[in-house]
Amino acid sequence: MNIPNFLTILRILAIPLFIILIAYEHYPLALILFIGAAISDALDGFLARTFKQNTTLGAYLDPIADKLLLTSSFVVFSIMKLIPAWLSILVISRDIIILLGILVLLVNFFPVEIHPTAISKCTTVFQLFSIGITLLFHVMHKAYIPLQVVFWTTGIFTVISGIDYVSKGLKIINEREQ
Repeated sequence: MNIPNFLTILRILAIPLFIILIAYEHYPLALILFIGAAISDALDGFLARTFKQNTTLGAYLDPIADKLLLTSSFVVFSIMKLIPAWLSILVISRDIIILLGILVLLVNFFPVEIHPTAISKCTTVFQLFSIGITLLFHVMHKAYIPLQVVFWTTGIFTVISGIDYVSKGLKIINEREQ
């Protein structure tokens, strides 16, 4: 067990506490935990690259940790009406479609190398920003009008990156059939 993988596991273990804090409206503590999770995400990647501690386990755990945090956050935030339900539906649907696409490729013995694209990374940043800024606005008791711009931008990036992944999957299938 190296330090980057340990940080990723800590991030996964922090998710239930984060959701509990949100459910009980302890927004300041939830924001601190969310910022800590974001820092640990950046730190584990930096440490893995800098000290050449990339592992197969880390390659799987890191995106799983991100997806668990984002999915659980969007579901709970939507249920609590902190963010619009349509945004949660887009975020979760995109991830399900990507996972199903990967499963279809694997079951049919297509080579699958998962590398996040630039649009996918931007999407993750906007999704994390949506959660973080919503928490910050609740902590500061500010108006929510500017959040609509963030939500729509996140939704647009989510749809575009979903289309990008689907087109890449179809390209893999089409290349084999030719």
